[in-house]
Amino acid sequence: MLDYALKMLINDRAKYVGIVMGITFASFIIVQQASIFVGLMLRTVGFIHDTPQPDIWVMDEKVQFIDDVKPLGDTQLFRVRGVEGVAWAVPLYKGILKARLGSGNYQNCNIIGVDSATLIGAPPFMKEGNLLSLRDPDAIIIDHVGAEDKLSKDFPIRSEPLKVGDVIEINDRRAVVEGICNASRTFQSQPVIYTTYNRALNFAPNERKLLSFVLVKAKEGVDVQKLAKKISAQTGLKAFSSKDFIWLTITYFMKYTGIPINFGIAVLLGFIIGTAIAGQTFYNFTLDNLRYFATFRAMGAPISLLRKMILLQSFWVGAIGWGMGAGAASIFGFLSKYSELSFVLTWWLFLASMVAVGTISAISSFVSLRKIKNVDPSIVFKS
Repeated sequence: MLDYALKMLINDRAKYVGIVMGITFASFIIVQQASIFVGLMLRTVGFIHDTPQPDIWVMDEKVQFIDDVKPLGDTQLFRVRGVEGVAWAVPLYKGILKARLGSGNYQNCNIIGVDSATLIGAPPFMKEGNLLSLRDPDAIIIDHVGAEDKLSKDFPIRSEPLKVGDVIEINDRRAVVEGICNASRTFQSQPVIYTTYNRALNFAPNERKLLSFVLVKAKEGVDVQKLAKKISAQTGLKAFSSKDFIWLTITYFMKYTGIPINFGIAVLLGFIIGTAIAGQTFYNFTLDNLRYFATFRAMGAPISLLRKMILLQSFWVGAIGWGMGAGAASIFGFLSKYSELSFVLTWWLFLASMVAVGTISAISSFVSLRKIKNVDPSIVFKS
């Protein structure tokens, strides 16, 4: 008997397509907007993901997120090294400086100064050049997106990207491109430039404090969380494990920016519109086929069977609509992976969108279920 429910649904082509398209639209909006939101949030912590070596990040106690740099005095590095349980601690510079291009244009860049002895904090993957060349005089390494885009020789025309051997100026100081790397895109989409810590201090304006972070590795067998608390207690600084620092940054953007609200509204509108389209169309479909449901009732079919038929129809179109919408969003993300757009589609987003579409299907079927609850078999014999 349930197979007749699908035949009834599919044979009414106009309403069948209308319901599927409504759910497809809702699924696409939910997956696409949620994936862009996740991508933006991951961009805020991309540099932390690119620096996997340390267990703990030490910073000024007023720092709220990764880009909220409040410099420390150099002596703080030695205080951190003196804490029991620390295997090693190295300095890191992170700041925004202006680079002067060959065309005469200026471009703000994220300057990362890593420890020259260990190169901890250096880019994780190189496309061109050698990471060890970072120790050469005036050497810098540039992320490939910045080299091909905002740091290209004729930006904004972008006719010729920077390449190994080219020279630019950072704060009126000579810098030689010794390598091109892969680095996570930044939240502000600014180019990322790596150099050594001491050279970064030369690039930066003269200030009394220039140490941005202290990167710490715990000794083997030492609990990272306990060590972070010990560092905070003994130095008066703020110390976070890498995982906690990631969540500190994401929480800041979630709480103090309009990003969650904007994307949340888009997802909610997709859900509401999908529910409205699917619900109204499915209700009209049930009304048009009420005579058939009454026929089944007159033939002795229990009301529970009619409910199963409605639910089967609803979740059938829900499954097809979800698959088409999620698939379209995946294709959208694949086509935009080399663009400025941030798009990260995870397995749990697929699961969440499936639950959302399942809810739409359930709501759509609820009104129809109420309609057939008291269906009168006698309407079969009325003209």
